[in-house]
Amino acid sequence: MIERRLYVAWKQHIVRRFRRNAQRAASLQRELLFEKLRREADSDFGREHGLDKIRTVEEFRRQLPLANYEYYRPYVERVKNGDVRALYGPSTKVLMFAMTSGTTSASKYIPVTNHFFREYRRSWNVWGLNVYKNHPELLRLKTLQFSSDWQQTRTPGGYYCGNISGLAADTRPWIANLVFMLPTAINKISDAESKQYTALRLAMARNDVGIAITANPLTLIGLARMADQHKESLIRDIHNGSLSSHVQMKDEIRRKLNSRIGKADPRRARELEQMADREGHLWPRDYWPQMSVLAIWTGAAMAPYVPQVQEYFGDVTFRDHGLSASEGRMTTPLEANCSAGVLDVSTHYFEFIPEEEHGSPNPTILEAHELEQDRNYFLVMSTSSALWRHDIHDVVKCVGFEGQAPILDFMNKGAHYSSMTGEKLSENQVVNAVRAAMREFELKFEFFTLAPVFGDPPHYELLVEGDLDATVKQQFAEAIDRHLAEMNCEYDNRIETGRMHGTVIRSLPPGSWTAFHNEVLSREGASLEQFKHPCLTNKLDFIDRMQNPSRVH
Repeated sequence: MIERRLYVAWKQHIVRRFRRNAQRAASLQRELLFEKLRREADSDFGREHGLDKIRTVEEFRRQLPLANYEYYRPYVERVKNGDVRALYGPSTKVLMFAMTSGTTSASKYIPVTNHFFREYRRSWNVWGLNVYKNHPELLRLKTLQFSSDWQQTRTPGGYYCGNISGLAADTRPWIANLVFMLPTAINKISDAESKQYTALRLAMARNDVGIAITANPLTLIGLARMADQHKESLIRDIHNGSLSSHVQMKDEIRRKLNSRIGKADPRRARELEQMADREGHLWPRDYWPQMSVLAIWTGAAMAPYVPQVQEYFGDVTFRDHGLSASEGRMTTPLEANCSAGVLDVSTHYFEFIPEEEHGSPNPTILEAHELEQDRNYFLVMSTSSALWRHDIHDVVKCVGFEGQAPILDFMNKGAHYSSMTGEKLSENQVVNAVRAAMREFELKFEFFTLAPVFGDPPHYELLVEGDLDATVKQQFAEAIDRHLAEMNCEYDNRIETGRMHGTVIRSLPPGSWTAFHNEVLSREGASLEQFKHPCLTNKLDFIDRMQNPSRVH
């Protein structure tokens, strides 16, 4: 306990430096940009794009276009095959590839370099050190953190592909293992339900869990429900000092975990059994009475799930860990119960496009210190993965400043994206999936729209005109999900882990799309030639508006 307190106190200089950096965001951002440019100037990409000749931000913007991942895919493919010099200079090493969904039918592979990983860990350290300083009681308790395997597959060049959180877990300092309770071997369990059960088996054997850390609140909701659903099996395992044979994992992983299971604990099993009998259920608020902090996303599309989390976990403080993606960590919230975070101006070089100008031929481009409070922007990043001016289609709102660094709150993915649980569906993927399913069933719909539906868990509904047989509807929906899963690994994961239900087909009466198009055209003053029917929407009220035409506005 004392050594943990001393470690956190000793490392507070990292948080202080983060705050100092925010005071000089304008100059620091440019220093960072030119450092990255110089480092990768001798790569093939760098020579082709004249990175060594760039001396000003204006030249940087002239030399390199605003781009999505597809612009870099040919270079990344070469790196995956072992040709590191395609993107990187001699000081850059590739550690792994983080996999995430792309805008097309292929996943994105984000290179995790030695420089990128160092920045990623430093940003997480700022968040963690600030949280543990503000909640010192956590230092005498255990931390339940969920991460994923970073060695799921390998590229032809021999690099591992997976989740960067797993690499961070495998390389964290020894002192962290005094706090974090789950062994990293759990990350190797590929079956999602088995992984969750194993985590519960280890964690429910203790009553001193103080904080749970995961991105998606639906993960915690699912965990709480699984514990109640499988309480008899979990209590039996704790009583016997075992791990149920129904849990699917490789033998070598089971052998590693057996050493962490511990001895039989009839006393703890009786406690859990009495809780279940007394309450009529077995919820985290009962078996982890000392839990005081939950670290999850709490803003934007995640906000509606917070009350459900509180129902299961009790009166806790929320510490949102900020805007992050496979492309990098972007913001660090420094306050409790707040999703807005300070832009980390010491990791990536950021540019911003006013929301209303995104997609225009010559949009206004702003640096971090130039933002205006209460305005929305698309965020563009240049990172140590050497993905320059990468538009990841995240819309953020500037809600204030820490020095010169903006405090940003994530709003949503851009107009052609939808992401309720981190699935990041693109309109391109939806069009390809629906058309492929239509060919399978020889169906023809002139117009369709996939719309999100908030629920427990959420799901998407495909709106089409005309009636379909119930069996065809079900099979058609399953085909759409199958094609989406093939194109989008994040969507596949959300369905597999139960954080989303599958697609539902909703029939609209004849003439619905004509009425919708006429209303939109009259409202926006656009011509029929300019109008584009939305095949994907991220508006949660879209279905309600379609069912109540007077509310389409």
